[in-house]
Amino acid sequence: MTATTDRLFEGADWDFQTLQRIHDACEEIARSELGLDTYPNQIEVITAEQMLDAYSSVGMPLFYKHWSFGKHFAHQEASYRKGLMGLAYEIVINSSPCISYLMEENTATMQTLVIAHAAFGHNHFFKNNYLFKQWTDAEGILDYLDFAKNYVAQCEERHGRLAVEQTLDAAHALMSHGIDRYPGKKKLDLRAEEKRAGDRRLHEEGAFNDLWRTVPTGPIKSPELLNTERRRNLLGLPQENLLYFLEKTAPRLQPWQREVLRIVRHIAQYFYPQSQTKVMNEGTATYVHYRIMTRLHEQGQISDGNFLEFLQSHTNVVFQPEFDDQRFSGFNPYALGFAMMQDIERIVSSPDDEDREWFPDIAGTGDVMAVLRDIWANYRDESFISQFLSPRLMRHLRLFHLHDDPAESAGVLVDAIHDERGYRRVRRELARQYDVGYIDANIEVVDVDLAGDRRLMLRHSVVKGAQLNEADAKRVLQHLADLWSYDVSLVEVDPTDTIEKEYVVSPRELAAAAA
Repeated sequence: MTATTDRLFEGADWDFQTLQRIHDACEEIARSELGLDTYPNQIEVITAEQMLDAYSSVGMPLFYKHWSFGKHFAHQEASYRKGLMGLAYEIVINSSPCISYLMEENTATMQTLVIAHAAFGHNHFFKNNYLFKQWTDAEGILDYLDFAKNYVAQCEERHGRLAVEQTLDAAHALMSHGIDRYPGKKKLDLRAEEKRAGDRRLHEEGAFNDLWRTVPTGPIKSPELLNTERRRNLLGLPQENLLYFLEKTAPRLQPWQREVLRIVRHIAQYFYPQSQTKVMNEGTATYVHYRIMTRLHEQGQISDGNFLEFLQSHTNVVFQPEFDDQRFSGFNPYALGFAMMQDIERIVSSPDDEDREWFPDIAGTGDVMAVLRDIWANYRDESFISQFLSPRLMRHLRLFHLHDDPAESAGVLVDAIHDERGYRRVRRELARQYDVGYIDANIEVVDVDLAGDRRLMLRHSVVKGAQLNEADAKRVLQHLADLWSYDVSLVEVDPTDTIEKEYVVSPRELAAAAA
């Protein structure tokens, strides 16, 4: 055993010199043994109140003000003070440098765990996964958030807090439908977005006005202009990015409102990869922190007591309640991700015949980290689960699939058990739960009645009978109508194009519209 003088710390206490030693020790293992490639790290220690504040503003270090953030802060602070909820040990920001916020209440062991988990596990995943490369700008996000915060504050001074809040309320309601789901030719450059903001607004205001001045409103209408195909092409329809469509074509929005929509849209796009990689991202970070902490213990840099403290926390993080447990609320992404990473390590290093049959490309290749780094870079949750969930892990997790369709049977059926066909069915159905094309509502703007009342027409393609919640749909459509300034209709259609439900909402008179 290495002498205690070689240990990174003793007991629970730490100081900033200790954190530096911990970071350096974790970095040595991450780079030399695991081959991780990370952004530069920036580690900041914050209080519980600051952590709650970060919670309320979706974890961002710089953010514009909005009443909902204060509401979330008050609710979560009350729950925390009453002991009804705990706080995360850390928050990590996908930026360059990669910012990791550590709770000052953490023990030295927990700070080591957090640095290994966030500053190296998450950091490597952010920098190397293809979705983050396509959709995020780690170099420019902090500057853009600073620009957004200042811009919204300036709008409140010039146009009034109420008008800005109403615009933000509507934009936030549409945030999940304000993203591009398929990569374009040009990578997002947030620093350039900030620099071009002024010129772009002036140009688009002029172009937008020219478009709407050509729209006939009287009895004489040009057949050429009203041609359906020409109209849809002119407006870029169909369009699934509702915020983008409103930003470009809403008739009565002020230039500052269009910029606010653009800000919310860019921030929504920033979070888009995280929603598709929750299992992989947390699984990667958990696997990395487990490898680093184990290696530090083997090297004698942390004591047996510190390692047991880590194992207790780690075990809590990867705990997965059984399906009939009252605590069950779906799959714990930490548990599923970590279990799959460990299972891949087993397949690569010591496979059995079943593994060789199911995973011929990786079974027995020997280089665990090379395989894992390739997976971390080139998959998202849906494709990761559909290709790498093994029969052995399915047996270990006791996975099965229930089928409940009143149109096909009178009750709940178990239609996938532990045989080859059942394994493939279970894997396919579990992967589908993480497929954004399956779980996110497919809503598009399909047309605008330019010749009549300028009604905005949307279409929701219903998948497997999953219609929108009526109350939520009406509330969100109200925000959409307020931004559009004319009536909005939405039809829900099944795969045979049969209309199952239709909504029509009229706009309200808002302070933002008159500003």
